[in-house]
Amino acid sequence: MKRVLRLICGLAALFSFSCQVHAAVSAVDDTGQVVTLSTPAMRIISMAPNLTEILFYIEAGSQIVGVVDYSDFPSEARDIPKIGASHQFDIEAILALQPDLVVAWESGNPTEDLAKLVQLGLPIFRTEPRTLNDIATLMQRLGRLIGNPAISDVLAATFLEGTAAIRETYQQRQNLTVLYQVWSDPIYTLNGEHLISRLIEHCGGTNIFFELKTLAPVVSTESVIERNPDVIIAGGYGGAIPEWLGAWNQWSSMQAVKSKSLYTVDADQISRMGPRILQGMQELCQAIDHARGKS
Repeated sequence: MKRVLRLICGLAALFSFSCQVHAAVSAVDDTGQVVTLSTPAMRIISMAPNLTEILFYIEAGSQIVGVVDYSDFPSEARDIPKIGASHQFDIEAILALQPDLVVAWESGNPTEDLAKLVQLGLPIFRTEPRTLNDIATLMQRLGRLIGNPAISDVLAATFLEGTAAIRETYQQRQNLTVLYQVWSDPIYTLNGEHLISRLIEHCGGTNIFFELKTLAPVVSTESVIERNPDVIIAGGYGGAIPEWLGAWNQWSSMQAVKSKSLYTVDADQISRMGPRILQGMQELCQAIDHARGKS
């Protein structure tokens, strides 16, 4: 009798697992649309490098069949077939890969081309994370679409715990004014709506161009000098110091120059809205905190 009961229980567990694998899954994307799949996604196209990183983070890397250019982290992502760039992708290449889910970047992928994919019957999950919490909930929602919500929930919580620990360490320290510079000619910075500006706040700083209307505005040298930041931080790729950062040294009246508070952070880590932003946030906070020691 015990053997029979064990067999029945085993079959019940197997049946339950089978139902979970084949059950429909759904999640609400960042445009408010409900995306429903008849079964969890097994062939995914990632339409932005940060989305590739998130999918690998929630242990769905093996389910990605196509990515866009610059999807270079983790290293395994470099071997996945390319379907073009975020702003210009190959629809025929996407169709040839027979995806059951396309994870798109709402503001970075061409609207018309995404519409064509929808017309061709491909399910599109649109993303536009703007906050740390957005990144975490994106991990959770994608976890549901791949049929692995338990792991994605744990990893999302771990991510938020890490960011909260950094905020607790730095946010209440002496406030410094910060210029975050993306590029030099022209001078591109970020306004208060951008996540990097929010990270500056979490680090106990204030973005000197917080109030500008454009997400990534162009500003003049004169306006930077007038606002006189305590710290200038540039985004550099691969940890390299941009050649143009040192050009600020000619303006010796600025506080950031006086205190030698010109720093570089890894642009890939801090600008990609994915799990590595945790490392970028730590690097940003450490740079601002280093400048506090000079003020």
